Amino acid sequence: MPTGIEPGRAERIVDRLHALHPKLMDLSTGRIERCLAALGHPERHLPPVLHVAGTNGKGSTCAFARAIAEAAGKRVHAYTSPHLVRFHERIRLAGTLVEEEVLAAALEEAEQANAGEGISVFEITTATAFLLFARVPADLLVLEVGLGGRFDATNVVPRPAACAVASVSMDHMEFLGNSLAGIAAEKAGIARPGVPLVTGFQAPEAMAAIERVAAEAGAPLLRRGRDWEIGPGGEGLLYRDAAGVLRLPRPGLPGPHQIDNAGLALAALRAWNPDWLDEATAAGGFREARWPARLQRLDSGPLAAMLPPGWELWLDGGHNAGAGEVLAEHLRAWGDRPAHLLVGIKKSKAADDFLRPLLPRASSVWAVAEPGQHLAMTPEEIVAASGGMARIGPHVADALEALLREADPGRPARVLICGSLYLAGEILKANGTPPA
Repeated sequence: MPTGIEPGRAERIVDRLHALHPKLMDLSTGRIERCLAALGHPERHLPPVLHVAGTNGKGSTCAFARAIAEAAGKRVHAYTSPHLVRFHERIRLAGTLVEEEVLAAALEEAEQANAGEGISVFEITTATAFLLFARVPADLLVLEVGLGGRFDATNVVPRPAACAVASVSMDHMEFLGNSLAGIAAEKAGIARPGVPLVTGFQAPEAMAAIERVAAEAGAPLLRRGRDWEIGPGGEGLLYRDAAGVLRLPRPGLPGPHQIDNAGLALAALRAWNPDWLDEATAAGGFREARWPARLQRLDSGPLAAMLPPGWELWLDGGHNAGAGEVLAEHLRAWGDRPAHLLVGIKKSKAADDFLRPLLPRASSVWAVAEPGQHLAMTPEEIVAASGGMARIGPHVADALEALLREADPGRPARVLICGSLYLAGEILKANGTPPA
């Protein structure tokens, strides 16, 4: 780090900004619009924007979109959330994580422009990101929605190049409502007149809501299975849309659900501009995409070293009912050996809905909460949500030790740590595996 740079300064500023959080939080764009106006409206001076919403898979879709564009030689900004270890993970400037001094200076500039008015941390840090994105030249901004879509702080971009809605399921019901159709409508609220809105597989009630919102907004809707498709073809995949057919490798991110996410990213980019996306470019992006804590295998570090030879340690931050279904399907594919789950969940989440599809496929389940894990549900609460099947860790290392005392070390098995992105962040810290 250059001389004179104060380590951790940016994150200390973020901590200070928590004091500005409104006492009564509502989803709206008024606060960030006021802050952006004071900053000179950087949201009006961005490179072309791919805006991505959804419940499950929107982060992976962003990772694929960035990898595909970078494989084409494009300079790509990216804004994602939450971070796992350091706040800086949320902002990439032309392909590189934002540097400490650059982020700290921009945060202070946004803080001064806001002038002490009530604003959420996500809103003011989004304004900060837009300030940086407007100042650094790039060919594309991959912009992930934080929560919902219609009233999310990111939904102030006047006219994105394209929008995408990844898989929608029940989550954040306290803000988005208690019906799948209602949640899908909120997610699709990023639609803009004349801007392509692309979606992958959705439940029928979610798709009906997305179709309605797109029609009301005047946004051309591109659906998987009708306007674009991706599926097995030879040793890899075949992708088809109105611009043609591409033969592609399987995605670098594991899990069958990632085929939908990779296809969604490609379809959205091609809806914006298909001319620069040839087969080799798309293939490179499919192979090279990386997204920490999404079925990430941990091959080294102190936690991985606890396991016997031949055992595997995996990490996933999925935390809602849809994520539970996806992980359960992956466990089914792992049927060649036992799978043991170490589960830690955030207090606001419906733990029983997440656990229900997983429990029948697990050889054992351990309830954990790591020191420092944000708003962690207690292991006892997780045990209750599992109907008594889970056992108390209470920490990941304790659970691994207890599991290994009773398991046959000579029989290879897999251990999956899951249930929370906050837990995933603590595991990456403990295992010395910083996100890329």
